[in-house]
Amino acid sequence: MENRSGLVVQGDLTQADGHAEQRAALGMIHDHCPGSTRRLTLGADKGYDSADFVRDLRQACVTPHVAQKARHSAIDGRTTRHAGYALSQKHRKRIEEPFGWAKAVGGIAQTVYRGLERVRCRFILTMAANNLARLPRMLAGWCRRGGSGAFAERQRVRTHRHDI
Repeated sequence: MENRSGLVVQGDLTQADGHAEQRAALGMIHDHCPGSTRRLTLGADKGYDSADFVRDLRQACVTPHVAQKARHSAIDGRTTRHAGYALSQKHRKRIEEPFGWAKAVGGIAQTVYRGLERVRCRFILTMAANNLARLPRMLAGWCRRGGSGAFAERQRVRTHRHDI
């Protein structure tokens, strides 16, 4: 999920085995930007706070904004001291909104499909439908502000930098 807009960027469905979520997250990071050297951040809950997962993220140029366990956390001060970590932890709770919508409106609380591939396709389609359902409200807010969203602000900053 993208923090600014709350839109689902990528999703996957796997068999639950205790480590499938971590493998899926790493796979999605590598699929999203293979071989990238640009620094990304990944927010996650305490279930992802393991030394192996955090090490793999750092090797992939991803800053792990993972919620810390009370004891034996793999997240140290070089991550938690930044303001972006606190902001990422605040936005982390918003990931539950698309899942709630998908269960209540999208019909994935009790799927009628059988087989991993069919259920995966339904899940991804439901997440895309959630994004489409959110877009009219997002665009209305953008138009009310006179088109001054994050994109317009970046354009003003770029123009200002070129004027100097």
